[in-house]
Amino acid sequence: MHAHRTLSNPRLVRLLGEWASLDVETPRQDFAERLSGWLTAFDTVRLEAALQSIQAFARQGGAPSRDLPLALDEFYQRAREALTAGFTLPEPRTAVDKRLRDRLPVEVQNVDDVDYGNYFQAYLDHQRRFELKISQLRGQVRQVLSRGSSALRQLAAMDAVMEQMLGAREQKLLATVPVYLERRFESRRQAHKAWLKATQAEDDPKTWRQPGAWLHGFQQDWRDILTADMTARLLPVVGLIEAYQNEIQARSE
Repeated sequence: MHAHRTLSNPRLVRLLGEWASLDVETPRQDFAERLSGWLTAFDTVRLEAALQSIQAFARQGGAPSRDLPLALDEFYQRAREALTAGFTLPEPRTAVDKRLRDRLPVEVQNVDDVDYGNYFQAYLDHQRRFELKISQLRGQVRQVLSRGSSALRQLAAMDAVMEQMLGAREQKLLATVPVYLERRFESRRQAHKAWLKATQAEDDPKTWRQPGAWLHGFQQDWRDILTADMTARLLPVVGLIEAYQNEIQARSE
């Protein structure tokens, strides 16, 4: 699963930073300081109560099964493959098929007539699917950890609390991704128009989806950011599985 590599690769942040022409700097605050800005006074009370309950797990639990890390890896990979199954669309045979595939009017002749709305709606559909499926996966992995050692049981309980408290904030932030994606769409369109003006070339909609053309490039951007979005949402699951693997490794040494 290459969990260490995944956890240290915030591709979603880098892509958004590039597209918005922002300097993505390392936060000056540590994690606890940044987290405190996300929590209300009510959340703090809930968190303190949860921590007290979680301490009880220190006197419970057994050893994790050595067979489960492999099973969790396979479970994770199957879930990830299922989520990405709809990312790549079948290659159309004709220019008309291409337009129909992307739900564009067949009579489109001008680059300004291409509508971002279809891509926006499709992205939102995927985000709703991510939210549902990954939350289910995260809960299933927690169930496995809750049958392990006291440390793993504590981690599973803490993860459940954090998902409950931070989930709404996370979804609100991720809902802004399609907005940045629209800026990327417009940037590629304007670059195409500038190229037409500079070269005095005649525009041909049939070439827009060819490699190197503006719409082909945007569709790749769409898939890239969708993959990065999904990967960011899966990070807590990766962390839970890695914790389980580390526990097994520590017990075998």
